[in-house]
Amino acid sequence: MANIKLKEISTRAPKDLNKEETKEKLTGILAKLDQLQNLLYAESIHSVLIVLQGMDASGKDGLVRKVFTSMNPQGVRVHSFKVPTSEEASHDFLWRIHAAAPSKGMIQLFNRSQYEDVLVTRVHKMIDDKTARKRMKAINDFEQLLVEHNNTQILKFYLHISPEEQQERLQERIHNPAKQWKYNESDFQEAKLWDDYMAAYEDCFEHCNDVPWTIVPADQNWYKEYVIASALLKTLEKLDMQFPGLKKG
Repeated sequence: MANIKLKEISTRAPKDLNKEETKEKLTGILAKLDQLQNLLYAESIHSVLIVLQGMDASGKDGLVRKVFTSMNPQGVRVHSFKVPTSEEASHDFLWRIHAAAPSKGMIQLFNRSQYEDVLVTRVHKMIDDKTARKRMKAINDFEQLLVEHNNTQILKFYLHISPEEQQERLQERIHNPAKQWKYNESDFQEAKLWDDYMAAYEDCFEHCNDVPWTIVPADQNWYKEYVIASALLKTLEKLDMQFPGLKKG
């Protein structure tokens, strides 16, 4: 995925796509995902890792709630990676990531992920470009380890919103009582570094693409949810899973 320029990619659904029809399709997809997740859990041969990255207010939390709560909570886990704790910071940067990797039969969501350590750290000059490239190589190796040795299907999504949409959503956190708990003044400071973050993401797309990224237009929640649910459905259907028979003995 070389030479990706996020400014050249739309943050909105195709103009000819019907919103209501797409939402109706999503309902059918979610019903199928519920069945396939049960099959994944029962067969317990494969695992799924879903990586969600995006700027503040790109809709990661809402996506998790809309797409994944229709499945059995015993088979779906969500891990949100915040600022490393003192214990986490005393280990290598992938230590806490590997500990949260999915076991067979599970769907694991990373709400933010290993990529924070080549995005936030780079934008804020905590690491230099040479260190970032070394970390990217380690991330590629880590992902290949999961794919090759744990039958893990990895889906990586960048939720692509416009700076205008982000500002609107951040302002809503101030004025909407139901969303004020999400308000964080630092989000507005991070938004000022938009161009730096876009450059860091574009470098990730180029150098951490052994497992490919999907750039998801995210200004409209209904379209974002449809794209990601559809990608997961396609992945699970491709596994050709079967329910195990009666256990012997």
